[in-house]
Amino acid sequence: MTSVPNLLKPVEKGSDPVCFLGVLISGRGSNLQALLDAIVDGRVRARVAVVISNRADAPGLQRAAKAGIETLVLPHRDAPSRAAYDEMLVSALQSRGVTLVCLAGFMRLLGPRFCDAFPQAILNVHPSLLPAFPGVDAQRQALEAGVRVSGATVHFVTPALDAGPVIVQAAVPVHHDDTVASLSTRILSEEHRILPQAVQWVIEGRCHLENGRVVVR
Repeated sequence: MTSVPNLLKPVEKGSDPVCFLGVLISGRGSNLQALLDAIVDGRVRARVAVVISNRADAPGLQRAAKAGIETLVLPHRDAPSRAAYDEMLVSALQSRGVTLVCLAGFMRLLGPRFCDAFPQAILNVHPSLLPAFPGVDAQRQALEAGVRVSGATVHFVTPALDAGPVIVQAAVPVHHDDTVASLSTRILSEEHRILPQAVQWVIEGRCHLENGRVVVR
């Protein structure tokens, strides 16, 4: 098995500036793995400072640990309110020097306190062509609606559910014999491609907002 370099090693003096990412997960962490792979092969100029999950049993935590990345479990049920949980997350991320946050299958809605702490620096990947089919079970929603095309979206996060400005999208055809599982698999492949791309665009300063819409240089 090929060893994975430790992504937490200090930046050497005189080296190129490196963005420190915080990745939030709730499940298997396949999009986290896509980011780690992109960092290792140089497509994303960043290092992951910490991976945080609201679930102790999230398999993605093992992916992070194998890559030498600090992991942290912050159960949302331990917080007395959504705002208090946001504050816990902000404190954990800021104390580790995180400047860009990626939601990679993080199944919690983040409020104003969190969004204000990282303005235009929180990205989420969602398995539909937003604004179509926000929320959970987006692939099932697409099949039930009978659409011919679905896909994946990376967007900036706002307190509204899956409603932030879109950075990049990828279309995926819906086949007549698709199941939730088959459609999800093809969409996930596109998620793995466009999330690292969007992260690097933001790191390079190529994205900015004009009248509420993202413009990519």
